[in-house]
Amino acid sequence: MRGQKIFGVVGWKNSGKTTLIVSLLQEFRKRGLRVSTIKHAHHAFDIDRPGKDSHRHREAGAAEVLVMSSNRWALMHENCDGEETALDELVGHLAHCDLVLVEGFKADRHPKIETAWANATGLIAESDPTVLAVVTDRLTSTANRRVLSPGDIVGIADFILRVLDIQQATRGMQPASPVKTTRNHRCP
Repeated sequence: MRGQKIFGVVGWKNSGKTTLIVSLLQEFRKRGLRVSTIKHAHHAFDIDRPGKDSHRHREAGAAEVLVMSSNRWALMHENCDGEETALDELVGHLAHCDLVLVEGFKADRHPKIETAWANATGLIAESDPTVLAVVTDRLTSTANRRVLSPGDIVGIADFILRVLDIQQATRGMQPASPVKTTRNHRCP
């Protein structure tokens, strides 16, 4: 997938995938890593709103609309054929980074961890060898996978970095600009 290191988080609905990714992002940022994310949505979603110029562009037939400001830019691409774009193509749109965390994309073959609550029935790991560990509050896993505690974000981050052979970042954190503290507060 174009040289990017990719690691996935999968799990059934409301199993804590997004919560885990947010915690991992915070941990990786502390370590000086630049991380991007891709999230799969199973439902129709729209980041644009009726009445906005970009929405009007899309409604008029633009295949892609790129909106930018001094703070960020976003590219909206219409899947006119109704087919989902392949993960490797999506990763190709990202700037190079140390790690791409992927939420969802269960069928893809990148390494993953699964989030599961104690009362969950049927682990994805039971039938998917790319799920290397299960993050759960239960004591054991029926999938013969390593079990990680949801409260051990440092340990989960260490596990991901070991699997992908990612070394700690050496560049450290960039100091925030004293004049524009909100512009790049998330950009290492």
